[in-house]
Amino acid sequence: MRKILLYILSGTISISLLSSCNKFLDLKPESSATTGNAYNTKDDIEAALVGAYSVLYTEYFIWDNVLLGDIRSDNAYSGGDAAEVNQYDAVNVSTLNIRIFYSWQQLFLGVARANLVLAKIPEINDPKLDQGGRREQIIGEAKFLRALFYSELVKQYGGVPLITSFGSVDPASSNVARATEKEIYDAVIADLEDALTKLPDSYESHSLSISKATKGAANALMAKVYAQKADRDYNKVLQYCDAVINSPAGYQLHPSYPELFDGQHYDNNESILLTQFIANTPQSNWGPQLYLPPSLTGDSWRKYGTPSKDLVKAYDDEGDAIRKAANILFEDAEWSDEHWKPCPAAGPIPFLYKWKNANGWSSGDNLYLFRLGDILLLKAEALNELDQPEPAKEIVKTIRHRVGLEPITATTKEALRMAILKERRLELAFEGQRWTDLIRANQLNQVMNNLHETILTCDGGSTPINYNLNNNKWLLPIPQSEMNRNNKLVQNPGY
Repeated sequence: MRKILLYILSGTISISLLSSCNKFLDLKPESSATTGNAYNTKDDIEAALVGAYSVLYTEYFIWDNVLLGDIRSDNAYSGGDAAEVNQYDAVNVSTLNIRIFYSWQQLFLGVARANLVLAKIPEINDPKLDQGGRREQIIGEAKFLRALFYSELVKQYGGVPLITSFGSVDPASSNVARATEKEIYDAVIADLEDALTKLPDSYESHSLSISKATKGAANALMAKVYAQKADRDYNKVLQYCDAVINSPAGYQLHPSYPELFDGQHYDNNESILLTQFIANTPQSNWGPQLYLPPSLTGDSWRKYGTPSKDLVKAYDDEGDAIRKAANILFEDAEWSDEHWKPCPAAGPIPFLYKWKNANGWSSGDNLYLFRLGDILLLKAEALNELDQPEPAKEIVKTIRHRVGLEPITATTKEALRMAILKERRLELAFEGQRWTDLIRANQLNQVMNNLHETILTCDGGSTPINYNLNNNKWLLPIPQSEMNRNNKLVQNPGY
């Protein structure tokens, strides 16, 4: 991965977190080559491709995936002390929230950089670019990345400006209207279909194969896209899940669930695509410092992403000690916590423990973008929806066997649907999946509105939380700054 990061991005959590995090957003690449005759050689376009990959190292993927998938759902509370993060926890996000702008900005930055690669590569006549089919591979990688960034945009905002040429790198300044969700998904699928004709199953090393776009990664994203779009097609989900499972790349479940996240076993056969960080370098991962307790971070401020009582109960009710211990760490903390311990005195509270090594904002812990456990459970979901319950149960049995749990006993389609949804929650907690899983199962409103969450006070009082969730809150609002700059944008309903 050291070859991949020629551009360096550093992240910011928010304006109100600067005193704690000391991180600043810098979206300028090291190279100033952007237009005209700057792209003449294979090395030039390789550097441009690196610029597109480097967006995987921005805060959207380091931090917002947990914020949007887990803190916004029933898996975690905001913790910390940032008002804009608390808005996600309360599912009451303002159009002025700086986080929604950062997410929008960084994902469109990725789109622009992928578009740059696709626009410039036909103009390059360097013979080295055509050796070993590298030109076609680069096109495949750029189209995969553009599809990935647009798949995140459409999940979070719905229909967004669809920009496929380099001439319009900024959807706001160029006044591009919103495409429909269907048009975005159609464009994503078209990019992935073309990418699948150009990408290899693997590269010269396993480490490189799980760090760059491959057929396995494209098939995994395709499966998730067909599952998530409104007119979902579970036959297609099954087709692309099977393409991953049967890939010549040889993906297999890693035998130990805890090892997936211990910082020592990322180079495993379950990995399909991950972001590889390098400790103590500009390419390190600052995310774990946000979550881990003072004993592992060396600081004493209140941490973010506090696991919820409902998630802890879900692990305990299932007897799922292995995944609970891998994902959640209870430790004494001096600060108050309005959900677990309202008075500022020593006492245990849970900490998000998916990453284990904070290393003073310079962790080498990696981030899974796609792994086989997720795809297997997605296949089980597809099989059940296609009225094939027994093979679906066998997949869930395999996932549960890894963590010492008995097979599920669901006897109806609806019961099996809920069992698979629960299994995904326990397996994929803090991997940014829960919110969209609940949407796909049409359970989001019911789950969030039926939560028995309360705000506790030191005098023994408690106030129930009412999320008042409705379909309008499934999406984020378009950032107000973008609405102000682009008079063709229309705000999402409810904002």
